[in-house]
Amino acid sequence: MTQTPAPTPVHWKLVVDSADPHAQADFWASALHYVAEDNSALVERLLELGALPGAATVEFHGRAAFRDLIAVRHPDDPYDKDSGTGLGRRLLFQRVPEPKTVKNRLHLDLHPGEGRREAEVERLRALGAGVLRRVKEPSGEWVVMTDPEGNEFCVH
Repeated sequence: MTQTPAPTPVHWKLVVDSADPHAQADFWASALHYVAEDNSALVERLLELGALPGAATVEFHGRAAFRDLIAVRHPDDPYDKDSGTGLGRRLLFQRVPEPKTVKNRLHLDLHPGEGRREAEVERLRALGAGVLRRVKEPSGEWVVMTDPEGNEFCVH
């Protein structure tokens, strides 16, 4: 009897629609202590090949970047050195024309550690987050917050 190999875990990223992907990347990189991906080598290569129009790029922190998308990644995760693309935990912000209009169906829960919730809420507020409400239920306590574009997330 042959044994079927275990399936390989699926690589994924969370994609967030955004009016200003670069501002969102700055907020979430700071909020999570992540780093914004540096795709400048890939962007410059695509520009040189004529595969990417100049209008599809912007300068972001002094380097060439895609105008309509940017990702942040965990600083300890691997990444492709040729493209700057993360190969681990990532959030990708993509520009969309319409504003957010309803409650998120998916959100991040941030867990700063025992006894650190309030300090983390204040740190996130200083970065541009807002507090929607404080929740205290038999299952636990948390603070529902919004990022600068109104996307909800929770701090436990």
